[in-house]
Amino acid sequence: MPQTRTFPRICIALGLPDVPTLLEHARREAEAGEGFIEFRLDYLEAPCNGAEAIAEFLERFPDCLILATCRRRQNHGKFNGSVEEQLAVLDLAVRNGAQAIDIEIETAETAEERLNAFRGRAQIVISYHNYEATPPMDTILSRMLRVQADAYKVVTTARKPSDNVRVLAAVKSVAKDRLVVLAMGELGFPTRVLSPVFGGAFTYAAPMLAESTAAGQVSARSLRHLYRVERLKKAARIYGVIAEPVRHSISPAVHNRAFQSRRLDAVYLPFLVSPAHLRDFFLMADKLPLAGFSVTIPHKQKIIRYLDSVDPLARRIGAVNTVWRKAGKWRGTNTDAAGVTAPLGRLLRLPKSSVLIVGNGGAARGAACALYDAGAKITLVGRNPDRVRALAKVCGAEVLLREQISSHKFDAVVHATPLGMFPHVNECFFNGSIPASVVFDMVYNPVETELIKRAREQGRTIVPGLEMFIEQAVRQFEIWTGESAPRSVMEKAAMEALEQQK
Repeated sequence: MPQTRTFPRICIALGLPDVPTLLEHARREAEAGEGFIEFRLDYLEAPCNGAEAIAEFLERFPDCLILATCRRRQNHGKFNGSVEEQLAVLDLAVRNGAQAIDIEIETAETAEERLNAFRGRAQIVISYHNYEATPPMDTILSRMLRVQADAYKVVTTARKPSDNVRVLAAVKSVAKDRLVVLAMGELGFPTRVLSPVFGGAFTYAAPMLAESTAAGQVSARSLRHLYRVERLKKAARIYGVIAEPVRHSISPAVHNRAFQSRRLDAVYLPFLVSPAHLRDFFLMADKLPLAGFSVTIPHKQKIIRYLDSVDPLARRIGAVNTVWRKAGKWRGTNTDAAGVTAPLGRLLRLPKSSVLIVGNGGAARGAACALYDAGAKITLVGRNPDRVRALAKVCGAEVLLREQISSHKFDAVVHATPLGMFPHVNECFFNGSIPASVVFDMVYNPVETELIKRAREQGRTIVPGLEMFIEQAVRQFEIWTGESAPRSVMEKAAMEALEQQK
């Protein structure tokens, strides 16, 4: 095989305990259209048998590129043999058709002359792994480049958001398509999508039906169809959501589908950001650079101190859920407010309508301020009377105790607490009759909450929380892109994403 062959953009990493299982999963991947598969021979009880099985696999799938790896236990692999035995396994893999081999730098440094036996027969990938942190990248690359190879792989562990930028920036230090860079862990997930965009040789994906070989891997289907890693250009605009936790956010599914629908060269990523790393996140955001991002729990209030300007309503609410960069400045607004007023405004004449808001946290505050500005008469109820009274002063609302609700009637109820949210799906604030003709539940997972079920049974007009989610996402999309949002596409993507989480 010519050494100039370019690696495909996505490599499926297979680490399985026996040869039949390895071949079965490799077959499934190849039949699904995957053309680049890593055989982690060190996962096998008999690595040599796995090396010989490559020939059997390639007889059926001759167009597949096989990367053979047999990492030693001393270097965080599973192979217990010596360096000589490791190289013998890899040599057997090449003789059976493996077109590329991965050799960790620790082995390569002690056996550089013996690597000559592979040159011209297979592409040599020299790899470095750090399971603790992300050290200075120039030091790592300086060490790696002393060993001649066709490509180099640097895999570190992200401990803070800015580690992603340091890893991605390393791509510029090596010729195009000759460096693979990744940061492991959920914090480092953005590198798995962005490394090929920044000029990295390829990225790794988890298999369809087996466990991943590294923390943070996702399926090739997600990389290819959700994040479109093979289609993004270097100038692609980068957006995302910051949260802790962030893994189960449906926002990437919704916004990436919207970008695809409008044929925009853009991608939306989940960024795991703890409160302690909010300042560090902005270091990453400036250097990537991010064009804009969504903000959710627990950052909606604290994010304000890092922004250059915040619109008046968001300032009064004290919470921002949408940030974008304009003229080099970070700007913030709150589209959650429109997520409340727009759906209700389609059902009620908001001026002078009576609305009971259940809750006393940030979501309740946003709803109260937005509805007050729309001219509605606001009443508040919540579990913390002191916080309810404090919120009432901000938005000119009346206050009720929970036991007083049954003697009142309202045009609408807005539920703004986590009650009924997955996994506590059986919880509901109202035990008996719901005192309003319109019931709006901000909870959208599950789509059919216990409150929505009871409201439907009582003949109320319902507004599911997903309507609020879509409304605020539509506003975000339009702020970021200047284009009309594909609302129906976003609704479908949200429903599909929620269904997959069941």
